[in-house]
Order: sequence, then structure tokens, then C-alpha cells
Amino acid sequence: MAKIADLLAAGRTYSFEFFPPKTDEATALLEQTIAELEPLGPSFVSVTYGAGGSTRERTRDVVLHIERDTSIPAMAHLTCIGHTRAELVGILTEYRDAGIENILALAGDPPPGEEVPAPSEQELAYALDLVELVREVGDFSVGVAAHPELHPRSPDRESDRIHLAAKLAVADFGITQFFFRASDYLTMIDELAALGVTKPVLPGIMPVTNAGQVKRFAEMAGAAFPADLAERLVAASDDPAEVRRIGVEVATELCQELLDAGVPGLHFYTLNRSTATREIYANLGLTAAS
Repeated sequence: MAKIADLLAAGRTYSFEFFPPKTDEATALLEQTIAELEPLGPSFVSVTYGAGGSTRERTRDVVLHIERDTSIPAMAHLTCIGHTRAELVGILTEYRDAGIENILALAGDPPPGEEVPAPSEQELAYALDLVELVREVGDFSVGVAAHPELHPRSPDRESDRIHLAAKLAVADFGITQFFFRASDYLTMIDELAALGVTKPVLPGIMPVTNAGQVKRFAEMAGAAFPADLAERLVAASDDPAEVRRIGVEVATELCQELLDAGVPGLHFYTLNRSTATREIYANLGLTAAS
């Protein structure tokens, strides 16, 4: 339908992320969310991939449904941890033959309770390895993950940025883990520029609509949860509507600061719900033509 690299070359993109549902009820909710967000004219949407390949079939089914039954280009997330090279070739071949043109190549995480395997135990141990394999299998547009506040497994800032720069040298674009301070993203971009990186890196935005849930995600992702935001949310903890209002307001302010700084686009972590994203769109004055 469209390659993300081409979309980014043509101008600013706006995109949404979904995760594959586990139940019929969750599937119906995701269908509703997609239907409510499609009129916004997103540049593309992405579908996550569970730890250790635990959502392999469900991710594929959602990606193929979006690509076939909507007007939105779809990107499949894919991880190498927990997979053999042959398994990954099989997955990529299926996507290629189905007309999927976009892949987000990730190292990934092991299933809950398991340790990260040593590189020597994996045929492909790093996202960089997966990007190269994706290139071998098909003419995909390939993205990689970026962490403004460093990858949780990075030993230090310098090695994190050098590793990210190496990934972006062979990928087409990056998408960041969510963050709450524009300065963290902008500092990362400056550090990458100093290493000669010119590929676009999309900032990831997660509106806070459930404080406990987002704080838990932030801890897992290594993202700092601002103390002032935490205080506002605690004060409103007995009023879910106020928590949502604060979350949308803060996310809108972050998006506007990023847009003013000239970011190549915005990527929203929707948690399979549409309301907060639609409200942020409205606050920013965005339309399907934007």
C-alpha cells in the first residue's frame, strides 16, 4: 500500500500503534478503535509483537486485516529473541507474499520469568541482525526502536547512542519508546546527529489515561515519570475523568512542543483505544489532510 520511508520523505507523518487482542471482546474493541481512528487519515499503523513471539499469529492476523480491509498502511513488529533464523524467514516471507511492506525490527524480550538469552545462544541476537535479514527476504521499509532515556539494557549513554546509530545506518527510520519530556527526545536527536545520523526518528507519545498502568509501562521501558505529573494525577486519583483530562492536556502540550521543534511526525501508543488520540488530534487542530 505504501512504504513508510516514502511517506516520511514526502512529509510529516501521524501514526498509531495497536497490540494484538487476546479475546473476542478485545478484538471487537480494537475493530471499533480502528474504525474510529481511520477517518483521521493516519499515515500508517503498527501492530506489536509479544515477548518471545507469544503473539506471532495474532499479530499477523491484525496486520493482514488492516492491510486488506482498511485504507491504512500497516507495519508489523517483529523480534528475533526466541526465534530461529528459519522461523524469521518464514514469517517475513508470509508478510512479503501478503503485500506487507513495512517491518519494525526489534531484538525483543523473552517471555515473562525468563532471562535474556546470551547472544551466543541466538542465531540472531540483535535488532541490527534482524534488519539485515529483513533486507535479504524482501523489499521492505524497515524501522528500528529508539530510547530517548536509553535502552533498559544499555550499559551507558555513549554505547547506547553508538548502537542506535549503527541500527539507523541500515534501517530507514526509527520510532522511540514513549517519553514525557521533549528535551529527552531532542537531546537524543542532537547526539545522533553528532554521530552522523540523518534518518528520521519518530517520537512515541502515550497519553496518560490510567496513571497506574502508564507508570508500570514507564518502569518497564526505562522512561522517567515526571514528579509534577505524578503529583497532579495522585491529586485526581479519585476522579478518572480528571485523570484523563490531565493526561490528554499533558500529551497535547508535549506534541505541540515537538511539532514546534520540527519533528518528522508523531507516533501514538493508543493501547487499542481511540478517545485520547482523537482528543489530542482535535486539540492540535490536526485533520485527515494534515
